[in-house]
Amino acid sequence: MIHLDANFLIEAVEVNTPATVMIDAWLEAGETLACSSLAWAEFLNGPVSVDHERVTRERLLFGGILPFDVAQAALAARLFNRTGRRRALKFDSLIAAAAIAAGARLATRNTADFQPFVSLGLQLA
Repeated sequence: MIHLDANFLIEAVEVNTPATVMIDAWLEAGETLACSSLAWAEFLNGPVSVDHERVTRERLLFGGILPFDVAQAALAARLFNRTGRRRALKFDSLIAAAAIAAGARLATRNTADFQPFVSLGLQLA
């Protein structure tokens, strides 16, 4: 399974972007794509049209939009604390925790932002 970060979801509504090329290849290879409810909320902050929202859900997210739960919250806190409690990493620690808990790789256009979590179990796609 691959979790899509909001920036991947945003690029996915366009045609022939680097993200859409990668997504098409993953789907062709049989990968299941999903995202956390946190990444979905960030995507919906938009601007995103109702059509973009529907098409993204129906075309890509066969693995669903997964809820964020108590165990993921605890994992996110550990990730945040172990990476130096930097405010810039707070939201990223939530996204990383959701992917780690799901056993999913994370697809993001901001790999540098998530690099601090790799040594703590995050796998980037």
